[in-house]
Amino acid sequence: MTHRTPHGSGAKGPDELRQQIEQTRHQLGDTVAQLMEKADVKGRARARAADLRDKAGAMTVQLRASAAHAGHDMQDKAARAGHAVQGGAAKAGHAMQGSAAKAGHAVQGSAAKAGHAVQGRAAGAGHSLEGSVPQPLRGALRRGMRHPGPIIAVGVLGAAAVAAGIAWRRQHHR
Repeated sequence: MTHRTPHGSGAKGPDELRQQIEQTRHQLGDTVAQLMEKADVKGRARARAADLRDKAGAMTVQLRASAAHAGHDMQDKAARAGHAVQGGAAKAGHAMQGSAAKAGHAVQGSAAKAGHAVQGRAAGAGHSLEGSVPQPLRGALRRGMRHPGPIIAVGVLGAAAVAAGIAWRRQHHR
């Protein structure tokens, strides 16, 4: 079977025909490369997982820095308040010290409780998502469920920040 080209669109000589063949080969090669890229689900999933890991790491660093900064601010404010109370009356200073210790223990307990709750929810969410996640991503999801440390850290930091804010409001609204 022969393929006819419209009048005037064919090659004018062997060199031009070779040029057209080479150009067609390059276009075909580019098309094949694009198709291979689209078909590489595993590679795209790895790239997406790497992006998510990077974002989670950056968010963890940011949360840790924010929590440390807030902790230092709270520590400075508590020290100033403690000195003022101690200078005014020794009895009030001892009472404040006892209240601060109780609040610290309460914050510590709340943070641990929140961390466990977040871990439980994350595990439950992971198990419920596992069936709906595409097969190539299930391994990454299972690894995340086995090592939920970053999820717990975020939950604990969030609970500590809330508890610190509550303690600060109570101290400044008396």
